[in-house]
Amino acid sequence: MLKKTSLGIIILMGLTSFIRPPKSIVSNHFTKPLYFEIPLGAIRPRGWLNDQLEIMRDGTTGHLDEVYAKLKNDNGWLGGKGDGWEETPYWLDGAVPLAWQLDDATLKAKVLKYINWTIDHQRPSGYFGPITKAERDSGAVINLANCQKGEDWWPKMVMLKAMQQYYTATNDPRVIKFMTAYFHYELRALKICPINKWSDWAESRGSENILVAQWLYQKTADKSLLALADLLDKQCFAWSEWFAGRNWAINAAAHQDDKDWMHRHGVNVGMAIKAPALNYQRTGNPAYLNAMKTGFGDIMTLNGLPMGAFSADEDLHGNLPTQGTELCAVVETMYSMEEAMAITGDTRYMDALERITFNALPTQTTDDYNNKQYFQVANQVEIARGVFDFSLPFGREMNNVLGMRSGYTCCLANMHQGWTKYTQHLWFKTQHNGLASLVYGPNQLKTTVGAGNTAISVAEVTDYPFSDEIGFNLSTPKPVQFDWQFRIPSWCSSATISINGVAAKTGKGGQLVNISRIWKNGDQIGLKLPMQVSVSEWGRNSRAVERGPLVYALKLGERWEKGHDEHEGDYFSVYPTGNWNYGLSEQIVSDPAKTLTVTEKPLSGKFVWNLQHAPIEIKAEGRLIPNWQLTDGVANQPVTDRDGGYRGAVSDTLSHFTLIPYGFTKVRIVAFPVVKK
Repeated sequence: MLKKTSLGIIILMGLTSFIRPPKSIVSNHFTKPLYFEIPLGAIRPRGWLNDQLEIMRDGTTGHLDEVYAKLKNDNGWLGGKGDGWEETPYWLDGAVPLAWQLDDATLKAKVLKYINWTIDHQRPSGYFGPITKAERDSGAVINLANCQKGEDWWPKMVMLKAMQQYYTATNDPRVIKFMTAYFHYELRALKICPINKWSDWAESRGSENILVAQWLYQKTADKSLLALADLLDKQCFAWSEWFAGRNWAINAAAHQDDKDWMHRHGVNVGMAIKAPALNYQRTGNPAYLNAMKTGFGDIMTLNGLPMGAFSADEDLHGNLPTQGTELCAVVETMYSMEEAMAITGDTRYMDALERITFNALPTQTTDDYNNKQYFQVANQVEIARGVFDFSLPFGREMNNVLGMRSGYTCCLANMHQGWTKYTQHLWFKTQHNGLASLVYGPNQLKTTVGAGNTAISVAEVTDYPFSDEIGFNLSTPKPVQFDWQFRIPSWCSSATISINGVAAKTGKGGQLVNISRIWKNGDQIGLKLPMQVSVSEWGRNSRAVERGPLVYALKLGERWEKGHDEHEGDYFSVYPTGNWNYGLSEQIVSDPAKTLTVTEKPLSGKFVWNLQHAPIEIKAEGRLIPNWQLTDGVANQPVTDRDGGYRGAVSDTLSHFTLIPYGFTKVRIVAFPVVKK
């Protein structure tokens, strides 16, 4: 399912056994990323992506602090006694990039309140965060001698990521000073107050801390930052070793008890996937690249689901399409892919990013971005209260419904980083000041390129992923020489790149194609990525229909019902209005190109991820399976034989039905059993 990259370093890592990191890290081990991020605000969304971000601005991303009491009331990150843990930083981690991507003055002013308070109230020791209980009670100020009176390391990691993004947008020198003081404090304090002193969350998620420390090292060349990253790696969960050793993946898939559940918590895993890449960056040891490849491959093999996510309800929970996936796991996995692809240049992570973004992400929120679903299910025949087949169902049975506060509210705060960070990673700079188009979507880029830092702009004009054509219109004040790299997705057998209407290069799936030339004002670059229908295999011999980066699910009518829970507020349930229990004809599996009919229509009006706006339909056929019925809301997958076919009773009548992209559905079947025609 995952193609190899042509980069020699990935081939090398496959031949290298895992080696533990050296005990001491020196600066000449540090390996620069293959690609460098563009400053926040230089990439502006356009087309359907701009519509999505404007919906978020008008919804909870732009107004969570007004509509959600936990953030609204006496917020600890503004000096109050309210939320002083992860949810305010989570929200800022998505609201900060949105403010600059849309150049929204109101939202900029809103998020700046939290940034300014945090910087202005940093303690002389370098410690930062809300006023601690000990400080309120005794008047003490947190320093190295009384670090035990501080509070959890974990939420500070998230706030550091928000600060990092703010700096790339503004170059505010206060941020560098602030981070340097904190990291110097942290390096000393961790020897007295280790990372797990207050919570396992910090111990399991230290990669977020390492990431920002190593980012700052690239700005300041302060070697103590590498020593800090090394210490953090030693004190936190040994994700790189676990991924490489493989016993972790097997045990996580085999056991669903209360022992070591933090080791298989889906959000922890989503964050940790990038840990080996960060260790490679710090040490230059290519064995870490192999650890990441092995770990990610094992996670997806044992727990992967058709929409690009892995089961995480909350734990890793196998590959049956009836398992759930937490929204936080979706957005954190996306971010890990974004960071990993910049460091490694491995196209498998670029492919994975697009798959999870265009399929798993949009289905888990409502049209107005005001309600979220804590756990989505691949084969989700209904959205309702219930236990389902989740490893953590909760007593109030609210994990599957769509609500602002249903399930844990961490996802209400954390969901905002998904689309904004995807937008931010549509472009990268190469090591020689060229451009890299590694994932795609409509946007406008302003940056500098070439030896003389010539200011250019590029309009990326496309409806991708709903179209296989991507156009790039270049504006430059003078001719300029630079390299421009284009990723060819693994699902594309052969792509064509044209310049001013003339074919310039072709490339195969899984490749990065580089064009080095003197570019001129008005150059028009076209990228054609032919999309063919295909069928992929998933848990219990089920099959999913794919085309390009999109996975297709059964189109079902929807009946929405509004409910209210005393503790978790208003929520929505969604039920299907037609038959759902179809098996897919075996002829489709054998020859999808011949047996499936694709219909496309242009995007029109304000774009929304819902049934009414789905721009692509695929006509398919199969038969109803009468005995395939819901049990406690779960559409348990029918058993098939080793040939992949369902051998139970099916309808005598051949049925025709419609598939649409998964992201436009709320209730659906995406992983079908296979039946005889």
